[in-house]
Amino acid sequence: MDYEFPDGLKYATTHEWIRIENSIATVGITDYAQHQFGDIVFVELPEVGMVFEKGSNAAEIESVKAVGDLIMPLSGEIIGVNQNLAGTPELVNSSPFVDGWMIKLAFSHASEIDELLSVDKYKQIIQNEEH
Repeated sequence: MDYEFPDGLKYATTHEWIRIENSIATVGITDYAQHQFGDIVFVELPEVGMVFEKGSNAAEIESVKAVGDLIMPLSGEIIGVNQNLAGTPELVNSSPFVDGWMIKLAFSHASEIDELLSVDKYKQIIQNEEH
C-alpha cells in the first residue's frame, strides 16, 4: 500500500509524525497509523498546560476496530489541541498531516529531536511491520 510521507517531518517508532517549528512541535498520527485504526470515531485529547514525558500516553484514539494512544514523541507542555477533532474525529483519517493534527507542545529537551526518525527510517519500520 502507498502511504503519504510529507516532507519536513520527523517520525516516531510508535507512528506519530512531528513537525518542528522553532521550539514548538505539532504532533499527529501518520497515514499508516490511521489506516491501521480504520474509521476513527473519537479522540480524547489532553488539556492545555499538561506536561508529559516522552513515551507517555497523551491522547486516546478510538476507531471502529481498535483503541490506541497518541504516544508523546518528545517531553514537554501541551500548548494547543485540535478542538476540531471533538466534532469531526474523522479528520484524522481524511487529513492526518494537516487538518487531523492532535497536539502542539513546547518541548523541553531539544536533544530528544535527534532520537526521532527520518522518513526513510520510518518507511523501513512500516515495511518490516507489513511483512
